[in-house]
Amino acid sequence: MNFYFEASNILDRLDAKQGSIKGLLSTLPPKNRARTAALVIETLKYKAVLSDVITASKLLAQEKKITSLNLALVLVHDVLLSGGIQAGDGPIKQAALRHKTRLRSELQRIKIKRGVKSDRDLAQPEDERAVRIPRYVRVNTLLWTTDEAIRHYQKEGFQLSDPFSAEKSFSRDQHVPDLLLFNPRVQFHHDVHYKMGKIILQDKASCFPAIVLAPPRDDHAVVIDATAAPGNKTSHLSALMSGNGKLYAFERDKKRFSTLKTMLSKASCKNAEAIHVDFLNVDPLEPKYANTTHILLDPSCSGSGIVNRLDHLLDSEHEQDEEQEERLNRLATFQLMVIKHAMKCRSEHFCVEKSSTLIPIAVPHVRKIVYSTCSIHVVENERVVCAALKSEEAERRNFKLASPGKVLPTWHRRGQPDELESSGKVCVVTHSLDKSDFTPKKRERDEEPQSRRKKRKAGSINKD
Repeated sequence: MNFYFEASNILDRLDAKQGSIKGLLSTLPPKNRARTAALVIETLKYKAVLSDVITASKLLAQEKKITSLNLALVLVHDVLLSGGIQAGDGPIKQAALRHKTRLRSELQRIKIKRGVKSDRDLAQPEDERAVRIPRYVRVNTLLWTTDEAIRHYQKEGFQLSDPFSAEKSFSRDQHVPDLLLFNPRVQFHHDVHYKMGKIILQDKASCFPAIVLAPPRDDHAVVIDATAAPGNKTSHLSALMSGNGKLYAFERDKKRFSTLKTMLSKASCKNAEAIHVDFLNVDPLEPKYANTTHILLDPSCSGSGIVNRLDHLLDSEHEQDEEQEERLNRLATFQLMVIKHAMKCRSEHFCVEKSSTLIPIAVPHVRKIVYSTCSIHVVENERVVCAALKSEEAERRNFKLASPGKVLPTWHRRGQPDELESSGKVCVVTHSLDKSDFTPKKRERDEEPQSRRKKRKAGSINKD
């Protein structure tokens, strides 16, 4: 029955808004992930109908062994729609099977009431927006080149053209190097190159933070990914570094940390070290991280900007304004803490001579911080960045916003300038001996609906 408990636990976490469907499924143990993911997704497709069946049958009221609605949902799904409960005999299975006839009767009543003949007609329809999103595939350049990947898929029968022109069409992305766009119907989970880590299924918006950070590639580079799991961005950073230098990847959650390690191993990120620690508990003055120059921050957020092929299955009712405001403010407080902690990085102290007087100065090693979210709310984006720029940490180290021309200059959607007090700067964070720049990069959907999957914003620090 562990299989069903895992599936119901994912549904519990989705109800608690602890992440997206895709993100939470990625935390499952690899051994049972495909099976559990299939049950979760199929249950969500029929959740409204299954809930009505469970209520009408009084299953939860009569069977105390079935302790939650979500456990009942996954069990009843398999009883009615999947050929039976796939588990050994036991009290929970028997509790569900005692009501098999009544459950089928209630399902048939719903079908008659809705005027449908097939069970499939009861499933929730697909999100029309999601079908206009291409299948994004990032080439892992640690293992082969993008040109090699293109030649491989051409030999497999794919043609370089608009990915929506035919199912066997694909193209290169215009903004993110090494990112390929395929028709959304194409599946890669059984592709041998996916299993080998040579390609990574990663949305375009998820690629932006590493591109903005632009980590150095030399052997002495030291980079931090502060909230790293499940590891897509970390593996992207490692690839951009050509596997050189040192990349520290922090993750505080035990299960997500396991997922992170698996991902880094699969992608052959030999310069990355996964560390099971909350980044906020890391001493910024620790010598181990003294030479860090680039930090990526992608902390927990509301996920309100995510549009993908799965999350349309979640309940669409909106939170009350007061509940949403409280939740966003909690998230923003945490996000600000992460940025300020990153700004506390170790500094080297020197004395310079001015008018025959020695004046002490501090030169921070960190040259760039990128802050990104999957949120459309200004409270998590522009307002967090404004608060970070006004902080004692920012003032002490002279962080400030960088100009849009320094960050993705060909990307024209730049967020909400009215929310930022530095006119015209809606973008990144830069650092130099006498000043530093910090700017949020807002990622919104492109003008063409198929080319954007998330709305994101990010911030960064560069040395001039």
